[in-house]
Parts: sequence; structure tokens; C-alpha cells
Amino acid sequence: MAASSHRIMLGPLVAAIDQGTSSTRFLVFNSKTAELLSHHQVEIKQSFPKEGWVEEDPKEILQSVYECMERTCEKLTQLNIDISNIKAIGVTNQRETTLVWDKETGEPLYNAIVWLDLRTQSTVERLINKTPGRNKNHLKHKTGLPISTYFSAVKLRWLMDNVDEVREAVVCHRAMFGTVDSWLIWCLTGGKKGGVHCTDVTNASRTMLFNIHTMDWDPELCKYDSRLSLLLLFHHAPVMSDHGLLTTVAYKLGRDKPACYALEGSVAIAGAVVRWLQDNLGIIGSSEELEKLAASVGTSYGCYFVPAFSGLYAPYWEPSARGIICGLTQFTNKSHLAFAALEAVCFQTREILDAMNQDSGIPLTQLQVDGGMTSNRLLMQLQADILCIPVVKPSMPETTALGAAMAAGAAEGVSVWSLSPEDLSEVTSEKFEPQINPEGTPSCCCPSCSVCIRELLR
Repeated sequence: MAASSHRIMLGPLVAAIDQGTSSTRFLVFNSKTAELLSHHQVEIKQSFPKEGWVEEDPKEILQSVYECMERTCEKLTQLNIDISNIKAIGVTNQRETTLVWDKETGEPLYNAIVWLDLRTQSTVERLINKTPGRNKNHLKHKTGLPISTYFSAVKLRWLMDNVDEVREAVVCHRAMFGTVDSWLIWCLTGGKKGGVHCTDVTNASRTMLFNIHTMDWDPELCKYDSRLSLLLLFHHAPVMSDHGLLTTVAYKLGRDKPACYALEGSVAIAGAVVRWLQDNLGIIGSSEELEKLAASVGTSYGCYFVPAFSGLYAPYWEPSARGIICGLTQFTNKSHLAFAALEAVCFQTREILDAMNQDSGIPLTQLQVDGGMTSNRLLMQLQADILCIPVVKPSMPETTALGAAMAAGAAEGVSVWSLSPEDLSEVTSEKFEPQINPEGTPSCCCPSCSVCIRELLR
């Protein structure tokens, strides 16, 4: 009782579960100031049973959430912050990753198939071959998406066709399908003892079963399937891309509120290239070492890297593409490869921005960034130089989790976070200005640009 009397009262707190491809985090924010009070992070293991296959253990994902929540609450308690003031929890997740579990036992029926998994390539090809003119954009008028291995519906089709336990559970009406958010929410709200099976429109819009105009599951799309990750926001009306971008639901803040849409350029391998250099090649021991290695040479010295490990996503949507490292000489060392890896991230981003500029007709004047890679200052400066526009990095880089927390805190029945512009806290940021002359930028900078990628795909 004595200890509780000294607890710090900060007003309502809001938390976020940030369940990503490589790690899980739980973060707690002050709803009045948007200050990050505490967080905890746990890495997630990936398995690669076959070439192009990527899986994760649903139970490990769930356990990582429990661990992050417990550790974060312990840290808050040590700071004398009353955890009972946490009024809501938002969820942000690896969206297209697909799970099926048994609603009676609560057990997963197979590993989670991760969004960048390529096992469904033959399924996608069969679907495309059935369309008029073999058009991969045949369903785009409803879904905003191309027919691709990226999305959940084809993963579900593969599970039904290839996993006996899934097929039997479907026949017996015991199978529950969902993306990672659905699995977590169902488990956290009771699981087999009354857990809530739900998702939101942003995750639903990535399944290839959801009509982004009617904002509902589409019977035709579901029947079609049974036959077998920058956002640019547009308010209230979806804009279809002519340059390889996805049209997706950005957010819908309430049942009776209008949906806001976005153009998105999804890249399969960006930050994951760091993990590949660490785990597969062993040239770095941690992500922090990458910046030091690259900075030690300041150039790739003609070494070029296209990390198309899982094909190329936007704007090409070419699943058969594979990674390339070229331009090697006897002089090339791991530092040059590290620099080339950073360049590869930057040039993939440039391709997305070029497509957005063409689709919107409004040239972007700056790039706002967030996430783990933004701690790499060399990457930030390199990105500004390659784009020839400023790159703006917020001082608190966890804006994805912050956004989920804000949406949860502003939800009907919670209402502890105001989303009115005048009530939002000022976010400090750092700006990286371009340090090269745009006129001096070569038309072809490396094979990660569109000209060279087209040549490499021939």
C-alpha cells in the first residue's frame, strides 16, 4: 500500500502491440503528450523449410506478445507508473501473413505463412492464366491489388489444398482464418472460450477477398479464390495506380466514419537485407555495424546489389526475379557490399516515389521516414541525396506503433486521445538535406534503378 501511494499519475495511458516480421514490441504512451514511457522488444524466429518458403510459429508470436506486455508493465511499475491507467491497446502487424487455427482446440493448424513467402507462385500463375488476356490486374478494380503471392487469399488456398488438418477443419467448420491481428485478438480476448474473431478494414484490404469500395467481403472474390510493405493518402475515394502501386485502405476511424485510402509501394526486402547480411553471410554482428562498415568506404566502388530474394514487388510485381550482386572486383570487400546494400534500399524507395509522383501528378517535396533503419544516419543522408529531396526523421521513430495507439485511444468508448489537429502534440524531427546537385545525378545510378532492373530481368 505504501508503494502504491507513491505511484506517478500521468493520466490515461495507451499501449500498442507492434507485431512485425522480425520482432514483437509492446509500447506504452502518455495520451496527453504522446511520450513513449516504456517498451520491450522480442525477436521472432523465421524458418525456411524449402527454397522461397518463409514460416513463423503462431505460438511463438503469441508468446512474444505476452512477454513484451509483461516486461513493459514491469518496467512501468519500476518507474512507479500505475499500469491500471492503460485504457486501450492498439495493434499493428505484419499484414498479409496468414494463419489458420482450430476454434475448438485453439491450436494453430500450420505455421504462419509469412507475407514474402513464394510457395504460391504456381497458384498465382494458374489464376492469372484464367483471366481474360492473362491480366494480373484483373481483380484490381475491386481489391486495388494485383494477383500476387504477396496477399493472404492465395496462401489460404495453398493451406486448404496442401495441409490435411486445414482441409479437415474447413469441412468440419472448425477452421478460423486470419492475419496476425486476428490471431492475437482472438487469443487475447479468450481464445476457445469466447475469443473475438475479427479484423479491421486495413488488414482485410490486403487479403484479396475484400472489396475496397463496398468495404465488405466480396462474394465474387471469395468464389474466385475457391476456384483456384510509404503511403500517399487520398481522402474518401480510392485512386487506382497506373504505375504498379497498390490501392489500399489507410484507415477508417469508426463504423460510421468514411474510409481513407492510400497508394502504397510495397518492397519485399529492405530492412531484411540487414538481417541477411548478419545471419546468412556473417559479415556483420549487428545492424549497428552496417553503418560503420559502409561509412568506412563511403562508396560501393562499383558493387551493385539487387536484393530480390522474394521477387520484386512494386512497381514490377515480378515474382520470378532473384537477387543479384554484381560489379565485383578483387578490390571489393565487405564494406563495399555493406554500402551497396544501403544503396539498394534507397533506390527501391526512389522507384516507389517516382511511381507516386506519376500517379498523383503532385511531386513529393520531402520524404517522411520511420522505423528501425532510420537510426542509420548514413542511410538517411544517402536517401536524401538519391531522391534529391529532404528526408525528415521524427525524434521518436516508432510512429507506426504511435499511430496504432492514437487510433485505439481515440476509439468510441475510450476517447482518451484527441485526434484534432490543434490537440496533437508537436513532434520534433531531424531533416537530412540533399548534398549533391540534382543535375549531376546520373540517369543510371545502379542496377536497383528501373533501367537496370529491366535489363537484368531479360
